[in-house]
Amino acid sequence: MSKGTKSIAFYLMMILIFGSLMYFIAKEGESQQLENSIASIQNAPSNLEEGFTIFTQLLVHNIESSIGILLLQIITILLTCRLFGWLFQKIGQPTVIGEIVAGIVLGPSVLGNLFPEASAFLFPVESLVNINMLSQFGLILFMFAIGMELNISEVRKKLKETILISHTSTIVPFFFGMLTAYFVYDKYADKSTPFLSFALFIGIAMSITAFPVLARIIQEKGLTKTHLGTISLASAANGDITAWCLLAVVIAIAQAGSMLSAVYNILFSVLYIVFMFLAVRPFLRMIGHIYHNKEVIDKGLVAFIFLLLITSAYLTEILGLHALFGAFIAGVVMPGNVKFRKIMTEKVEDVSLALFLPLFFVSTGLRTEIGLLNKPELWWLCLIFIIVAIAGKFGGAMFSARFVGESWKDSLYIGALMNTRGLMELVVLTIGYEMGILTPSVFVILVLMTLVTTFMTTPLVSFIKFCYRTHDKLMEQKERMPLEGIFKVLLSFGRAGNGQIMLDVAYQMFAQGKNKLELTALHLTVGSDVNPLHTDNFEEVSFGPILYGAKKLGIQIQTRYEVSNNAGVDICSIVNNEGYDFLLVGSGISMSNTPDDIAASHYRASFYNRYFKRFKAPESWFYPGALLKDKTKMFIEQSNCPVGVFVNRNFVKASNVIVVIDSEEDLFLLGYAQTLLKSTHGSASVLDKSSSTTPGNEVIKEGILRFTEDVKQTTLLREKDLTPQSFNGFNFMLISYKTWNDVSEHRKEALQKMPSTLILSK
Repeated sequence: MSKGTKSIAFYLMMILIFGSLMYFIAKEGESQQLENSIASIQNAPSNLEEGFTIFTQLLVHNIESSIGILLLQIITILLTCRLFGWLFQKIGQPTVIGEIVAGIVLGPSVLGNLFPEASAFLFPVESLVNINMLSQFGLILFMFAIGMELNISEVRKKLKETILISHTSTIVPFFFGMLTAYFVYDKYADKSTPFLSFALFIGIAMSITAFPVLARIIQEKGLTKTHLGTISLASAANGDITAWCLLAVVIAIAQAGSMLSAVYNILFSVLYIVFMFLAVRPFLRMIGHIYHNKEVIDKGLVAFIFLLLITSAYLTEILGLHALFGAFIAGVVMPGNVKFRKIMTEKVEDVSLALFLPLFFVSTGLRTEIGLLNKPELWWLCLIFIIVAIAGKFGGAMFSARFVGESWKDSLYIGALMNTRGLMELVVLTIGYEMGILTPSVFVILVLMTLVTTFMTTPLVSFIKFCYRTHDKLMEQKERMPLEGIFKVLLSFGRAGNGQIMLDVAYQMFAQGKNKLELTALHLTVGSDVNPLHTDNFEEVSFGPILYGAKKLGIQIQTRYEVSNNAGVDICSIVNNEGYDFLLVGSGISMSNTPDDIAASHYRASFYNRYFKRFKAPESWFYPGALLKDKTKMFIEQSNCPVGVFVNRNFVKASNVIVVIDSEEDLFLLGYAQTLLKSTHGSASVLDKSSSTTPGNEVIKEGILRFTEDVKQTTLLREKDLTPQSFNGFNFMLISYKTWNDVSEHRKEALQKMPSTLILSK
């Protein structure tokens, strides 16, 4: 008996023996059951209809249970926030604005007003405690991540340049906020709230800058490494630290009731901060030097970091400063080692941003009842708060930036960027609302002020750019003036490994041209919500192989890294605005012959054919060939220079080249082939697809003849069309965009065997 047969026999015997024993136990147990158990069995459903009734009753009970409601709330919140975040991203706004609006839509202002029964079912009053607790915990994680984003060393380096901007843009709106509070306190504040607490909270609400949103806007606009971006980020970081320290003092005073009562809270808080910076931070710095990669960061260390975070939050909570301040300080004192911070933010940020923060937005939205602003005077008050907020923050930052020597243009930009409030403002407002300092109507007004000031940042930056368009155009024209004897190539790649391969293609194609080759390698990370802390690491990893390849070739290349929401549009914009002579891009997974890419392409095609073909959905969504054609078309039609789309099929060297000619327009390919062969010292063959009736046939023949005479080791192929056998012996193909469209439409089977290919526009 074989080993497999023995295993099956043993398995069947085990099932038989233990099944019989369990049946015997069940029968013996039934004889000992109580009378009420027997009665319940007798009442059991006797048919499928009765069984279905019981099933539906249990289903409704489970849906209405605490955990069922909570899970349904989370599903609804996540879907709504992602939808609104995507919609607002499409109109050029930060996703956080869409998520805040989603929270308001799910609250009493929209859902509760339009569909009260659905709102009452989805968000029953007794269930809101669970959402609030989860959102508070999420905020603790988020503030920890924000603290880690702030690099104290960088803030200290830029302190002299930014202290006036950051502190003026904090103090001026703080003063305006307190002044406004003085006029509205008597009529709109809760009489049990001391004026000092109310005024201080209004002041801090006016002076907050949303550092995370600002960082992502600067990143999206490509300003990260510019003077403007650096000054704005450093000013925002400096201002954030100042504002959160002020908030801690304000909370302490508000909870104690007066300045004198808060002396001990503030004293112990100062001792806590000193301890964190002088004792905990040096210890963590040592840990950061030892544990700086994923291999050595184990669960024990992560557990210790989380314990430190929760302990810090707990201490500030009992000291009367709020747990969020402790979480923020815990993040600030983390080791300065960027790799360590990156690993920790990866563990914290994704969960807090993707899961917990949407709960906070909805928790805020459930408190934001716009219907409370039911009088014209309340809407006028809302407008006054918005004007005061903009005047204080925008004006304070702009004039202080101009005072320290920034140009009017950069000063306006800094004012617009510093006026961003976003999520950080909502955190402050929530604290004030929960402490009873802000009344519901004032809370709604300040939430609307937050939305307006954050929403206006991107349009305001665009408007400033529009106002300076003439000056910028002149500067761009100077930059775009072609340098004599220089051939500028922009090489855009996605995967890090492809960068080195495309560098080889560019070098072989253009190194032996008439002009000196100047190469710029561009890599884009798609998604404006990328944490700025991670981008340096992304940049290092992405450009590693291509820089190594450039060193091997002995050439200098420039590298350029940006974060983008629309890679194709941004690539074309860079090419057109900066005067490049050639754009070289990769085709992605389309037509690739690597196993993973083939599997992905096959799955896409089969998925399309199975589910979407019958609905006549655009084939370009799923079919790789169409994807390549669409991508090529976009680059060629929107770029002002020649474009090459590279299809990698295990490219090493273009030593045996096939050039496909279909019309007179394709003769420009022979010029590229001639330059290529000078570099590779290889051979070329021309496949002439044109028929005798093709217009310009004589010109084609003459051009090919001249090419074969001028370039050694070139031949004219006998066949007139592409077949799988046409590519035997060739490792590189040059083909025009027009001919590629025809071939990919009518000769798909031939392209399965094609070598590495460069699709060129004239």
